[in-house]
Amino acid sequence: MAKCEEGYLCTVCGQDVEGVTESELYLHFVLGEVDPETLHTKQEAHIRCNPALAQFIVHDSFESVVVDGDFDKRLMDADFVRDREQLLTRGWLRLQEVAKSGLPIIDYPLPEFRDRWR
Repeated sequence: MAKCEEGYLCTVCGQDVEGVTESELYLHFVLGEVDPETLHTKQEAHIRCNPALAQFIVHDSFESVVVDGDFDKRLMDADFVRDREQLLTRGWLRLQEVAKSGLPIIDYPLPEFRDRWR
């Protein structure tokens, strides 16, 4: 199969990343961490395939992720964890919104990051 027909494959598990709602790359994009001009050059992964990141998404619709070891959020500074949970959960919720919205990609980022790439 031609590469362009394979879709976006997760660099961790090798499975298809079916949409932005499960995309680690697009989560980083809505958080203002990826330039839209470089999206097509970045590697893709499922959010859940990066447990060190996924553990900070706290929402009833997102199954909790627990990390054991050095990257366990329970071992981190409480203020850092609270801020990271708020930001990543907002980012994940934004992915849920944009998947249904029909918005242009440049409008995907959270409001405080939107002007960064204009």
